[in-house]
Amino acid sequence: MNKKFNIQTILVAPLDWGLGHATRCMPIIQTLIDNGYTVMIAASGKQQILLKQAFPTLTFIELKGYQIQYAKSKSLLPLKIILQIPKILFTIYHENRWLRKTILQYNIDAVISDNRYGLYHTKIPSVFITHQLLIKMPFSWLEKLVQQINYKFIEKYTACWVPDFQDANNIAGDLSNPQNLPKTPIHYLGLLSRFQLQKDISIQYDFCIILSGPEPQRTILENKIFNEIKHTENAILLVRGKPDSKEILTINNKVTIKNHLPSKELNIAMQQSNFIVCRSGYTTVMELLSLQKKAILIATPGQTEQEYLANKLMQQQWCYAIEQQNFSWQNIVIASKEFQFIQPQFPTKELSSLIASLMQQLDK
Repeated sequence: MNKKFNIQTILVAPLDWGLGHATRCMPIIQTLIDNGYTVMIAASGKQQILLKQAFPTLTFIELKGYQIQYAKSKSLLPLKIILQIPKILFTIYHENRWLRKTILQYNIDAVISDNRYGLYHTKIPSVFITHQLLIKMPFSWLEKLVQQINYKFIEKYTACWVPDFQDANNIAGDLSNPQNLPKTPIHYLGLLSRFQLQKDISIQYDFCIILSGPEPQRTILENKIFNEIKHTENAILLVRGKPDSKEILTINNKVTIKNHLPSKELNIAMQQSNFIVCRSGYTTVMELLSLQKKAILIATPGQTEQEYLANKLMQQQWCYAIEQQNFSWQNIVIASKEFQFIQPQFPTKELSSLIASLMQQLDK
């Protein structure tokens, strides 16, 4: 596509809270490239490694993440997050100042921020991506307060893109379709996934276990799983979600362990598996639904969004959910045989034309 607009160079910056924000940016980045834009990526750590594997020819700019730490105990997580609020606010302030310098240095014409609250600018179009217009909290008064703060930041952006549908057949429920919306224009992108459903792929594994998310909960779940599958008779592929690791781990000849799989290989591996065991992170859920896979979800303890999604999807019979504290491999095997999974159908949205249209709206 030969563009005749002012926007030429776009900076894309995903949050460093797990890998999901980076992976759901992949189809957007590819679509922007296909539409003739120059894309630069701001990231660090695991997110940068993952995106460099997918887009090795793009320019990457180092941008420090929020580096949120989780508590080992679910009950202590709210306190742990509260204690990190000063660090979060400082990071938002820092990344906003960083953006002003970076725009001048690299001649950036627009910014797409996936859940990074400080990457807005008054002189160029700034897009905020989120599926959490409503952030679930344990108390209603706190939920309203957090939503007000959330909207205060979102309203600094030119537009807000929501990876979901704006109808009753949505994925994230109240999170993406709350009663009250921010003043910033909201655009629903539909289901975002880096994966493509392929035909004629034979099943090789009973289960594909995908570990992800912030520490220490990723390792806590990994240790639980390792202890329980030592003597399994199931053919298992276990992906640790550690693209920066070179460890070689073995359990038995039924279990194949990979520290990380690039997107194309993970796409195939998931389709080679009868069932997927994973966190109930929103991006992961979108990928499961796009591949029409039967999944057993384990929410990160204390992460209200994942707990809400896991419960919602189980009630709809789209996925089966089990709490981490009640984790049992035997129960997972039983559930995979007995639970009546329903595969939902979603309307098809042509992402390329949609993104092109949204970019033209920004380019005024």
